[in-house]
Amino acid sequence: MSLPIKSADSCVFSEISLGEIMLRLDPGDTRIRTTRAFRAWEGGGEYNVARGLRKCFGLKTAVVTALVDNEVGRLIEDLILQGGVATDFIKWAADDGIGRSARNGLNFTERGFGVRGAVGVSDRGNSAASQLKPADLDWERIFGQLGARWFHTGGIYAALSDTTPEVVLEAVRAAKKHGTIVSYDLNYRPSLWKSIGGQQRAREVNREIAKYVDVMIGNEEDFTACLGLEVEGLDENISNIEIDKFKAMIERAVQEFPNFKATATTLRTVKSATVNSWGAICWHDGKFHEAIYRPDLEIYDRVGGGDSFASGLIYGFLTTGDAAKAVNYGAAHGALAMTTPGDTSMATLKEVEKLMAGGSARVVR
Repeated sequence: MSLPIKSADSCVFSEISLGEIMLRLDPGDTRIRTTRAFRAWEGGGEYNVARGLRKCFGLKTAVVTALVDNEVGRLIEDLILQGGVATDFIKWAADDGIGRSARNGLNFTERGFGVRGAVGVSDRGNSAASQLKPADLDWERIFGQLGARWFHTGGIYAALSDTTPEVVLEAVRAAKKHGTIVSYDLNYRPSLWKSIGGQQRAREVNREIAKYVDVMIGNEEDFTACLGLEVEGLDENISNIEIDKFKAMIERAVQEFPNFKATATTLRTVKSATVNSWGAICWHDGKFHEAIYRPDLEIYDRVGGGDSFASGLIYGFLTTGDAAKAVNYGAAHGALAMTTPGDTSMATLKEVEKLMAGGSARVVR
């Protein structure tokens, strides 16, 4: 069952993402608790996909989100514009002076090294994006009048408040109505769900959204925690995974949600904060496709690697329709994204395709 992707000339946008965008404050090679300076980036699981598709792969993309109209919100907007992502669908909330009614989310993230793992500390409660409600956005205009070939959102945004799942459902229903492919990254984060019903609530929300998804993305924990699909003996580390068991889980997911036209996942073993194994698989049209496996991928900043995998996967489907190529675009782009700082990729399409073809890290002069 091929993905029925709309033609490029029938849509204004190749891809649109729905999600929160935070200001990432990065202490560089030091630690959050001891630093005296931060470098500012923008980032968010769903947004990172749109940025990767625009900046690396050259597709026209947009983001749907909300920001408070103050200096921090305008800084985030400026960073988005530097990434080339359209800001047409940002909903601006009034600034009350202290963030009592709404605020912009912050994400403090430090890189790990060796035996010290990376650390992320989010400060995003009561953010403008988390307060979006159904009918706040004109989805008919977005998907019906302007048009998008692909729509992406995920489980991080769905976990932010009581209203964000309804916003996601409103969006995916509108996308489906107008023939837009819907992808969804389960991205299970226990910390986001623990105060609003925990894993049980995560399953209720994600299983309802899953009914409208064409391309489901997630790792083994995501499929278990969010969709309730459990396989005995499955471990998150590639070295201990029986790949056939994970494939069986995906096949169960496809049986339970026959609307899934493709499913994809990254597979990694964390050997240290700076060395991971890295691979990926994709199910499409009844077959599994595996990306080139990299047993010792050196990591500079692992945050956003999965989002860059998703953007490469989407690019592959949009431009080739070939799942085997798509999963390798995703795995190569994700690998390159983790060699540079920040949530988003600094790679070029030429670099991605060189890595896919087995190119080395020899100096380019």
